[in-house]
Amino acid sequence: MKAGMEQSRLPIGIFDSGVGGLTVVHAVRDLLPNEELLYLGDTARVPYGTKSPASVQRYATHAADYLVGQGIKLLVVACNTASALALDELRQRLAPVPVIGVVQPGAAAAVNRSSSQRHLVLATESTTSQLAYTRAILQLDPDAVIEELPCSLFVALAEEGWNTGPIADAVAGQYLAGIRERSDVERPDVAILGCTHFPLLLGPIGNALGPGIEIVDSATTAASAVREELTASGLAAPEDANGGIRLIATDGAARFARIGSAFLGCEFAADDIELTDIHPADTGQT
Repeated sequence: MKAGMEQSRLPIGIFDSGVGGLTVVHAVRDLLPNEELLYLGDTARVPYGTKSPASVQRYATHAADYLVGQGIKLLVVACNTASALALDELRQRLAPVPVIGVVQPGAAAAVNRSSSQRHLVLATESTTSQLAYTRAILQLDPDAVIEELPCSLFVALAEEGWNTGPIADAVAGQYLAGIRERSDVERPDVAILGCTHFPLLLGPIGNALGPGIEIVDSATTAASAVREELTASGLAAPEDANGGIRLIATDGAARFARIGSAFLGCEFAADDIELTDIHPADTGQT
C-alpha cells in the first residue's frame, strides 16, 4: 500500500473544551461516514471562553499536541474561542497537518448565502467579544454589515436538554424579538450559529427570528470544509473504510456521556469514554 493510502486511513482529530464540539463530530460523520473520528473534550478546563487568551492558546496547544500524538491526518478546532485565539498558532505549530477552525467556514458560508450582506452572529459573550466572525466576514466583504449578539443562556439550555418547548422558546424570543420586529431593510438575511451548542436549539431560534433569515450552522460548514480539504489533499478515507468514533475526555466521563449523547445524536455511556490528562502541571509551560 502506498504511503498516501496509509495516511488516508488515519483519523480526523477534533477537539473542544467540552461536549459542544460533538455537533461538529455529528456533522462530519453524516457527511463523511467512512472517516475515523477522534474527539477530545477538554472537560477539565471547560469553558475556554472564561479564560485569558494566553490560557486558551496554551490549552489549545496541549489538546492539539495530544491529538497529533495519536496519529491524525487533519485537526478540527471545534471551539469558537480557540478558533478565534489560537488557530494561526496551531497551523504554524502543526504544519503540514491541516488545521480547520469553525469561524472561517461559517463566515464564508454566510457571505455566499446573503443577498443583502447584513449578518447576525449568535454566540456566547466570550466569542462575540472577540469579534472573530466580524473580522472574518469583513475580509470577504468589506462592505458587509455585521451584528454580534451574545446569547449565552442557549448553552445552558442545550446542556440541560431543554432545546425545545416553552422555556427554549421564551429564551429565544427574549434574545431575538428585537431582530424580528425590524423592518425588512434593517433585518439581517443570514444568522450564523457561532457556538457549537446552538444547533440543538435550531427550532426555537428559527421560530424567534421569523421568516426570511437563513441560518448558517458553523458545525455543518466546518464539516464541509473538512471534506474540501481532504479531497484537495488526497487524504479522504477509501470507500472500504468503515469509519468510527473514539471519544476522549479529560474529566467527568459520566456528565460527558449524559450531556454529549444529545450533541452527537446517539446514545453512549461513560464506559465508552477514555479519560486522560493532556496538560502538564499548571506552571504556564507549553
